[in-house]
Amino acid sequence: MVTVKAEGLVQRRGRRTVLHGVSFTLESGVTGLLGPNGAGKTTLLETLVTLLPPAGGEVTVLGHRLDDDAGRAEVRGRVGFLPQRFGYHPGFTVTEFLSYVAWTKGLDRDRTRAAVAENLALVDLTASADTRMRKLSGGMLQRAGIAASLIHRPEFVVLDEPTVGLDPRQRAEFRALVRRLAETTPVLLSTHLTDDVSAVCGSVLVLAEGAIAFQGTPGALAAAGGDGDLGDNDLERGYNALLYGGSGEGAGTPAPGESAATGGEGAV
Repeated sequence: MVTVKAEGLVQRRGRRTVLHGVSFTLESGVTGLLGPNGAGKTTLLETLVTLLPPAGGEVTVLGHRLDDDAGRAEVRGRVGFLPQRFGYHPGFTVTEFLSYVAWTKGLDRDRTRAAVAENLALVDLTASADTRMRKLSGGMLQRAGIAASLIHRPEFVVLDEPTVGLDPRQRAEFRALVRRLAETTPVLLSTHLTDDVSAVCGSVLVLAEGAIAFQGTPGALAAAGGDGDLGDNDLERGYNALLYGGSGEGAGTPAPGESAATGGEGAV
């Protein structure tokens, strides 16, 4: 099933064009979104979760177009989003935080009670249900954010750099959670960490200067590194070769059956 289809997506911040005719397709499983700072990743995510209407092109999410109000409203109720920094009242318990989010999603009391219990269990926070949000560790806070993004049983989940600031054990726990989630729900994971991509992603997009530089498998991206030495693992070397060039044969070239495109200037 196609989760997202973008054809010639253009997006602007004020007068500045950030996404330049972006085209790609997302299906099931976990897709990693890689790209340097200023590539337009957050702008792309905010477009897909309806925070920004497209400035041009055609985008469908879960079969609904984002260039009209009715389509965006339908998508908004069916997508879960965890931004880099999510808001919460520090004095709320985890249960109170999730109940509040459920209320904003229109869940009634009975559905809220069931959804809170279900998602506390999913992210292994049942024992911390009565803990104040301000007392959660970084990893626990991120798990609470995931639970909030899932409270209304979304059909597509978007995560914006969710492992930033987590220690190695917390990252491992978070990746395990994403793998479980992806068994039933497509996930788009934006990250700067190639380890995240190799651990949980079946496909990867690379965004550079507001355009898709690569779409394919992590293995195909790793192969783009050739004999290059800029990076600590094959995937990192392939990513760096694709964006910055390299001496290895095939640097910046996708494997057969994969897609690549470059272009655009001034992305932020």
